[in-house]
Amino acid sequence: MPSLSPLVRLPDGTVKQRAPLTGTEVWTVPGRAHRPIEAPRDERTRIAPDERTRLCAFCADRYRETTPEKARLVRGDDGGLELLRRVPPDALFDTVAEFRRFGNLFEIVSAEYWRENYGFRQPSDVVRWADEYLSAPTGRAQVERLLATRDAASGIPTDVEAGALDLVGGSHDVVVARRHVRDDAEWDDELVSSGELTPDEHAAYVSFTIDALTQIAAAQPHAKYTSVFQNWLRPAGATFEHLHKQLVAIDEFGPQVSREIGMLASDRALYQREIIDAARREGLVVAANDHAVAVAGVGHRFPSFEVYSRSRAHLPQAHAPEERRGVSDLLHALHAATGARVPTNEEWHYRPAGVIAPMPWRIVLKWRVSTPAGFEGGTKIFVNTIDPWMLRERAVTALRDLREAGRIGDGIRLGDECPPADTRLHYAD
Repeated sequence: MPSLSPLVRLPDGTVKQRAPLTGTEVWTVPGRAHRPIEAPRDERTRIAPDERTRLCAFCADRYRETTPEKARLVRGDDGGLELLRRVPPDALFDTVAEFRRFGNLFEIVSAEYWRENYGFRQPSDVVRWADEYLSAPTGRAQVERLLATRDAASGIPTDVEAGALDLVGGSHDVVVARRHVRDDAEWDDELVSSGELTPDEHAAYVSFTIDALTQIAAAQPHAKYTSVFQNWLRPAGATFEHLHKQLVAIDEFGPQVSREIGMLASDRALYQREIIDAARREGLVVAANDHAVAVAGVGHRFPSFEVYSRSRAHLPQAHAPEERRGVSDLLHALHAATGARVPTNEEWHYRPAGVIAPMPWRIVLKWRVSTPAGFEGGTKIFVNTIDPWMLRERAVTALRDLREAGRIGDGIRLGDECPPADTRLHYAD
């Protein structure tokens, strides 16, 4: 039996992979790649037009069912987007939010965590905001309902004033898109995924998320990193089938970032050589534009695309607008090629502030189309039903149709159209 190289196809058709950044071992077994990848749905329900905006707590008619809003993007009179911060409780329905940001009611890393472990106290402007929110009867009622929900889950009663401060001053935020279902939807499963947005809408979504990343980093001085991710559909971990991202500040880098920092100490060209050059050599380049490149990933537990920024900047917030747009357009195109019925995880990776090692901003899009079970647990070998070559072929075919239909961003080159210059990263220049 041949030894496991990063990517090898055996005589029987089995593909064995080893992830260059994690060391994860993955097999793709012939005959399993053609299984359906869309998440099964037990039933679908017909909805009336007035139900489209109130299907879940993230919907536009239910603004008061989330924690106090930290920011929203709204359409101005000229059709452009305007950023509003800390919308008062009595003004929540004065505008329609294309995207909005608020604290997660059930935080992964809570406000109490930062207070008890680091002695963190909220700055005066946050204290003032909480007080002002509670001073409005509608705001107090909103906060009391939310705290009652959380208290019922934890069994621990919360003082309203202290609880309100935690709700507005936490470091685990949710970024939510306006639509749960399409504007013309007749059924509750006609969902708006990232790929259902227009390229312009998706670019605003990404930029608004980057603004949230900047705000969280500034607000929590004890955080070393902020995890940014998107769970789409329940099999991928989503509580609501309503498009949203999450950002969670943490007080360490996490094992994966720490591992990559160690690898970079001896190989600044790590991502160029191990990921992008290998993808070009193996024919795994999916798409590119002037600012980013997308490849079919090797060694992932699930079929995965990797979108790499080609900018010299390392942090998303340090990218120029056109560079952000380039990353957004490729990511949006891959979501569109994936389809709204496939469960996915979207994970952002970037250099933590204060780290010297050069690390490019990259986003991994995973198709959650299988469930690791006993074999994987016992062997730590993961069975991925679609190998990287097949994933690349499926994506390029779908993207070609989307491009012809005008549904993806301008200037996207596909597969073999991408010249060598498209695969040159600049993060280490």
